[in-house]
Amino acid sequence: MKEECKRYSQINSEKKQPNVPWQQSPKINAHVDEQVKDSIPALDRKALLQQCYTNNPFNMRQCEKRSQAEVVAAEKKQQAVIEQVMIDQLSRAVISDPEQNSIICSQQLPCLPFFLEKTPLHYRKRTLHETKIKTHSTLTENMLSNKLRFDARILSRNGRDACRDLMGFFFAHDKSLTIYEYRQFGSNRTNALPFIHKGIYSHQHGQRKGKQYQLQDFYVGANLTFLSSYHLSLPKRIKENPLITLRITHVDQLALDNLRKKFMENGDGLTEKEASDRNVFKHIQDMVKEKLHQRAVRILTGLGKYFRNLDKKGNGLLCKADFKQALEIFHLEVPEKDFEDLWLILDINGDGQVDCGEFKRAIFGEMNEYRKAFLRKAYMKLDFTKTGSVSMVDIKKCYCAKKHPHVISGCATEEEIKSSFIETLENACSHMHEVLYCEFEDYYEGLSCEVSDDEDFINILRNSWGI
Repeated sequence: MKEECKRYSQINSEKKQPNVPWQQSPKINAHVDEQVKDSIPALDRKALLQQCYTNNPFNMRQCEKRSQAEVVAAEKKQQAVIEQVMIDQLSRAVISDPEQNSIICSQQLPCLPFFLEKTPLHYRKRTLHETKIKTHSTLTENMLSNKLRFDARILSRNGRDACRDLMGFFFAHDKSLTIYEYRQFGSNRTNALPFIHKGIYSHQHGQRKGKQYQLQDFYVGANLTFLSSYHLSLPKRIKENPLITLRITHVDQLALDNLRKKFMENGDGLTEKEASDRNVFKHIQDMVKEKLHQRAVRILTGLGKYFRNLDKKGNGLLCKADFKQALEIFHLEVPEKDFEDLWLILDINGDGQVDCGEFKRAIFGEMNEYRKAFLRKAYMKLDFTKTGSVSMVDIKKCYCAKKHPHVISGCATEEEIKSSFIETLENACSHMHEVLYCEFEDYYEGLSCEVSDDEDFINILRNSWGI
């Protein structure tokens, strides 16, 4: 994360700042053109107020200290997971046969005293002997060192699952992978537990379905799919879906480059069909982006709520007619040919149903993983009990508007800015008294559409939630 922050900072410093009204000085923002105001509905105007909140956090030194502390904590966490993975993989070999132990003990001590029989096992004298059992694994530390480390998150509408902290390893010597979850039990006890056990896996969805995972499949933004029925140790809530989709959020680029040179694997391996599909998505997204201008928050949150109301089964799947009707209701009509091309790509199983989240990502795109990391951090700060929802009371308590440009310039009070935010957020929620992760994400996805600069978007989150 520290390396990515530096990289994004360098890119943003080189880029010329676009001339966007909400990214200009507070004085200009305070006097928005009246003609523009009249053309935008009241709810959208209130949502646009959040886009003015791009100034640097008030206490930058404190933010830097907090970031440094988070980097140190992340490094400790990473090291703990790596050590646990090595321990788990290298301790698989069998070193003793319990049956032979009992035979030898009976030969050496035919009649044990009563007090020795009751003695705990770790106090008894035991011997290590040569076993006849063959080990199932011949792994060595040298073989396991040829690994690629990556971070991942679950693509889920449930906040508890979406905020899980996952770290994966791809072993180049046999093309196997494993994914661990870093868990905290109480205030002092932490542990790294297997989420996806080590094995050789293949794609379970998309154009590469059935193909084994290779080095070229690991890059930021890539999806890894697994069958939940193969992983019995997963939580029951996750196993309700037949398919688990993980999004790669970070990759150890140095290790990836070294492994590609060592194992002679180059390129991203993008097929012609996949390149063609991406062009279809980009064409539709460019078309829809024009219709989203200055009303992206209301459309994306409204569309999310509409899909959740239609999804009576709760599996997130809807048919073609439902998606077409939704686009018409929100005035996002797509030409028939483009829609059919899109549907052929998404409905890869041919069952006439597509996941709502997958459809929205194809139509609108999504914010990059750099922004998404800060969004998850903000939500985890609010949902510290990890229940998957946050009460509106807690939202009101945590939201800060002290350093909003309109408050500083005297154009508005803190309470007015806060009430504007709460009103637009409540409009996005199915229940007025709680905010689900998917609703929180939809709100900021809409906000992200109108903010081109990554650091400006991060500052909005930092100023609002103190992260």
